[in-house]
Amino acid sequence: MASPLNMDVRSIVENYAQGYFLMENDPDVGLNWYSSRERTLMPLDDRFRFPTSLRRALNQNRFEVRVNTAFEAVVEGCADRPETWISDELKGIYGRLHQEGWAHSFETWQGDKLAGGILGLSIRGLFIGESMFFNIPEGSKVAMVKLVEHLRRQEFKLFDVQMMNPHLERFGAVVVKKKEYDRLLKEAIAQSCDFLI
Repeated sequence: MASPLNMDVRSIVENYAQGYFLMENDPDVGLNWYSSRERTLMPLDDRFRFPTSLRRALNQNRFEVRVNTAFEAVVEGCADRPETWISDELKGIYGRLHQEGWAHSFETWQGDKLAGGILGLSIRGLFIGESMFFNIPEGSKVAMVKLVEHLRRQEFKLFDVQMMNPHLERFGAVVVKKKEYDRLLKEAIAQSCDFLI
């Protein structure tokens, strides 16, 4: 498979649509394509749940939701951690994907402060959550709830969050084998959906 740095946007999107994802796992190897035997999905049905402690923030409308108003800041927020797989090269690719309408930032705000956000790619009926971050407690959690609501309204079929962690597990994320993922992926790619309203 060609190096992602030498690929055009259309080829990069096609690889994501086939179940591959980009990351810099080893600085000596650099940015590369990966696949896995298992994939973590966020349910878009009634299996999705959220911590009861979050209900107050949701009921009080503490956060305003915006889309693509601070894309670069969301990418930087997602990458700003002691160990990150979002290299400078990958930031550049996300920027190219964003310019052509594939990559998005789903954001929560308190006034003029970016509270949190989710970085992802939208390909027909598939949304790939690449990473998330917060500046204000519960900012990313509210973004997750609001994003699932948004994907449901837009009739997306699959919300791929790639790898399980305790945070995602609290929202009801499930792990599926590659064969099941490939089946669901095919169904999602066959569905035409618009991420932006």
